[in-house]
Formats: sequence, C-alpha cells, structure tokens
Amino acid sequence: MLSLLLTVAGLYAVIGLFFGLAFVSTGIRHVDPAANGSGFAFRLIILPGVAALWPVLLSRWISTRRA
Repeated sequence: MLSLLLTVAGLYAVIGLFFGLAFVSTGIRHVDPAANGSGFAFRLIILPGVAALWPVLLSRWISTRRA
C-alpha cells in the first residue's frame, strides 16, 4: 500500500514538473497576461507552485485556449 502511494505521488510530481516547465515557458502568458514578458527569475520562483497545482492550472490553460 505504501509503495503504491509513493508511486502515485512520484508520478504526480513528475507530471507536475514537466507541465510546470511547459507552463512557465509558454502557458503562463495565456492564463495571466500580466506575466507576459516576465523574467527567468520570476518563472523559476513560481515553478514549484505550478508543479504542485498542475491540475488546476491545466484546466485554466485549456479553458483560456477555448475562449
């Protein structure tokens, strides 16, 4: 049971990391236009939060692309 929990948590973290890299490089300007033109340091600071909250940000990114 513990190994399953750790596997799921690891998978969530890996997906979050890859999503976070894609989001801070391209997706952030779609979700938050005020962040357009932000520097590398800002994007590096928000990366852990983006990786942790990737399901919420993915749904926002998808909804803004549809609109």
